[in-house]
Amino acid sequence: MDVPTNPLPVTGRLAGIDVGMASFATPSDGEHVDNPRWGRAAADKLAAAQQRLQRAKRRSKNRDRKREAVAARHRKIADQRRDFHHKQARALVGRYDLLVVEDLIIANMLRRAKPVPDPDNPGRFLKNGGRAKSGLSRSISDAGWGRFISVLRAKAEEAGRIWIEVDPRHTSDGCEVCGHAAPENRVTQAEFRCTACGHGPTQADEHAARNLLRAGLALHAQAP
Repeated sequence: MDVPTNPLPVTGRLAGIDVGMASFATPSDGEHVDNPRWGRAAADKLAAAQQRLQRAKRRSKNRDRKREAVAARHRKIADQRRDFHHKQARALVGRYDLLVVEDLIIANMLRRAKPVPDPDNPGRFLKNGGRAKSGLSRSISDAGWGRFISVLRAKAEEAGRIWIEVDPRHTSDGCEVCGHAAPENRVTQAEFRCTACGHGPTQADEHAARNLLRAGLALHAQAP
């Protein structure tokens, strides 16, 4: 790691940090950060502004004003998201000496679900969860996970904190007690219960964050 430009005092605290839908971020010590859902909160006003734009006469000054009104609403959402990311990143970096996050490939998570041809009905397709995937993609984009992780990493490096990214596989559905991993372990988005050893119920995001911390510490111990 480069020499920190803004070193912070040692706190003695370590954390895995899970990003999610129910909570924006959850450190392994259980301090949840609520998800503001800026896009959802502004959806009605944004939709109304877009409708006014569509009704405005083309190539008119009124249409230009309506277009600027829509752009202004998008800028406000982006500004709120950016300010929140920086505020939360500063708080987390100030609190923990070591931070572990998932090595997420956001672009892959935002890809549309592939069509699944129906073998019994040529020209038709089976349900592929596309609607749910679309909703998840909108929520991920609204939260701005990728941008937040970039901001958090930059601030961690500036402060001289230890930064670790781990493979995200089975951090959410793998049991912290016995290691059994299965989608069925996630009873709901918010609850984890191991179907093999019965561990739980426990809060799912906190459980995932503890898995992240354990994996991160294992990697850190192996580092030269």
